[in-house]
Amino acid sequence: MLRISNNVALADDEVELKAIRSQGSGGQNVNKVSTAIHLRFDIHRSSLPEFYRDRLLALKDQRISKDGVVVIKAQQFRTQDKNREAALDRLRELIQSVAYTQKKRIATKPSRAAKARRMDSKNKRGQIKAGRAKPKF
Repeated sequence: MLRISNNVALADDEVELKAIRSQGSGGQNVNKVSTAIHLRFDIHRSSLPEFYRDRLLALKDQRISKDGVVVIKAQQFRTQDKNREAALDRLRELIQSVAYTQKKRIATKPSRAAKARRMDSKNKRGQIKAGRAKPKF
């Protein structure tokens, strides 16, 4: 059971975990032990609420295929158990990221006093620079 929030949890059969061989260097052990984890999660067939599903499918993330399948490969650690936990944590973070809604930005304008302060500082700076010029005869 993968707990997403207080109300939302995924059953173990919804997440497909497969052990594969890790890439890269790792010494003699790397060629015979499958320590990396390949996680697949089908958004369309999941028990997630419609709100989560729609937002996940609308998300522009390279881990989500056009078919709506989340693919995560975890190979950071040497043990299969730690990589499994890392993959599940990354899936949880991805799903939790769509749960938050951004606050709508309220457009603001600078006050008249702020505009006056800005212009005063610009004029002052201009006078300093004009004082550096060579005198004209």
